[in-house]
Amino acid sequence: MLNWNELAQRVLNGHSVTKEESLIILNSDEDDILSLMDAAFIIRKHYFAKKVKLNMIISTKTGYCPENCGYCAQSIDSTAPIEKNTMMSKEEIIAGAKRAYELNSGTYCIVASGRGPTNRELDVVTNAVKEIKDQYNEMRVCACLGILREGQATKLKAAGVDRYNHNINTSKNNHNNITTTHTYDDRVQTVAEVKGVGISPCSGVIVGMKETKEDVYQMGQALKEMNADSIPVNFLHAIDGTKLAGTNELTPVYCLKVLALFRFMHPTKEIRISGGREVNLRSLQPLGLFAANSLFIGDYLTTDGQARKEDYQMLEDLGFEIDTQNKEDKEKVPF
Repeated sequence: MLNWNELAQRVLNGHSVTKEESLIILNSDEDDILSLMDAAFIIRKHYFAKKVKLNMIISTKTGYCPENCGYCAQSIDSTAPIEKNTMMSKEEIIAGAKRAYELNSGTYCIVASGRGPTNRELDVVTNAVKEIKDQYNEMRVCACLGILREGQATKLKAAGVDRYNHNINTSKNNHNNITTTHTYDDRVQTVAEVKGVGISPCSGVIVGMKETKEDVYQMGQALKEMNADSIPVNFLHAIDGTKLAGTNELTPVYCLKVLALFRFMHPTKEIRISGGREVNLRSLQPLGLFAANSLFIGDYLTTDGQARKEDYQMLEDLGFEIDTQNKEDKEKVPF
């Protein structure tokens, strides 16, 4: 058995967690979970103290997607009963940013379903972002619009987009079991394109899609090689009507092990507990923040999130602090 605290100190001294060490973490005894999370917190506290970054999503276009991702209610193959909406107006997107700002969300995530944005959809987003940055300059704007075509990343950068999210979702080995309408390399290339124009790359995973523990390690290693600045860790919330409906492989303790592993593998990066935390971590959600330093508040794309009041209360009970970035003079959101 590894000495978790000793491993944490080695990571702080520059050690890169090996495949063998990663699998030991994922296969560790459940009785060791508090010791493992304590060690992950050594790393997390060193780089991020007790601050938590808040992120808020707006789904600007829902449904109408030609991709066949097995986890997604918006997939062309999905029969899940979701409300479908075409692209929001610029004004609606800006109104969402105002709400995110009022809730002390450091990052506002503009998401649209589909393989990638049309030029018209991109214009709506870029025009909205320009006004958002004029009004709330210190709030980071992240776009998640799918696979980008030539020149689109440059337009997003010029508009003021700070970050672009495009998740690898799973390992390269498991990719074709999840979707076949685009390749794993398509996703990696999109992340490379946004990095190339100076946009901060955000890319993460969905755990619980019938992958192996070695796949989980490979996901973490791929994100390390991509040098993603922000890493959302999603836990599959299997939705009726999707290919992965009925899949229930996760336990709260295993989810904590994954979060700890990602902190060990990515000591300096923003690790965000993302979709599915409520149904998979359940009552152990607070423990996840001893490894992760970021959280989505509000609802997700097609599933409900925990009530914001409960999230704020959770942070207060932990003694953690919302990272308000440059908003020190702004009145703190009451818990």
